[in-house]
Amino acid sequence: MDEAGYLAPAAPAEAEVRDRGSRFRARLVPCRDETAAREALAAIAAADADATHHCWAWRLGDPPHERAADAGEPAGTAGVPILRALAGAGVSDALLVVTRWFGGTKLGKGGLARAYGFAAREAVAAARLERRVPTVELLIEAPFTQLGAVRRLLALPGIELLAESYGEVARLALRVPRARQEELAAALANLGLTLAPANADHERG
Repeated sequence: MDEAGYLAPAAPAEAEVRDRGSRFRARLVPCRDETAAREALAAIAAADADATHHCWAWRLGDPPHERAADAGEPAGTAGVPILRALAGAGVSDALLVVTRWFGGTKLGKGGLARAYGFAAREAVAAARLERRVPTVELLIEAPFTQLGAVRRLLALPGIELLAESYGEVARLALRVPRARQEELAAALANLGLTLAPANADHERG
C-alpha cells in the first residue's frame, strides 16, 4: 500500500452467483482486527448453517495481515482466490466470506477457483469503499517561546491536534499521517525539538 493510504469497506456488501447448480454467496464485512473478523465469520457460519462450505480471507491493517482458508474445499481453490479479490482491489480492514451450497455437480479445481474468485470480486465491486490514511499519535513538548512556530507546523495537511496541556512547557498530542512523520520531525529538529510516541498506531479514514 502506498502513502495515500488504502481502501476499506464503509459498510457490509454482498453478491451471489451460481455455477452448475452450486450457489455462491459472497459477503464483505468491515473488520478492524482479528477478533472482529473471527466474530463476523462465526456469525455468518451460524446464519447459514445449512451451507456446504464457508471459505474466507481477511486483510487487516497496513501493512496488511492476511489469512485465508479453503474450509474443506481442495487446497488453493477458495481461500487464495478470495484473498486475491481483496488484494487486487487494494482493500484491507475486511473479511470476505464466500459461502457455497453444493448443487450436485462437481466443478473441478479450476472451476471452483473461478467461481470463488468471481463471487468474491463481485462482492468487492458492490461495496462502498473509503480511503483510510495510516496515522500515528505523537507528542511534542515545547517551551512557550517556540509555541507559535510549532503551531505553524501543525498547519501541514492531515495533522490533527488531539489535546494540549500547559505546565512548565506546552505539551501537544497529535495525530499525524505516517507519511508526514519524518517531514514533521525534521522541521521540529530545526527548532531543537523532538517527536515522541504517544500511543499505538491508529488507522483513520
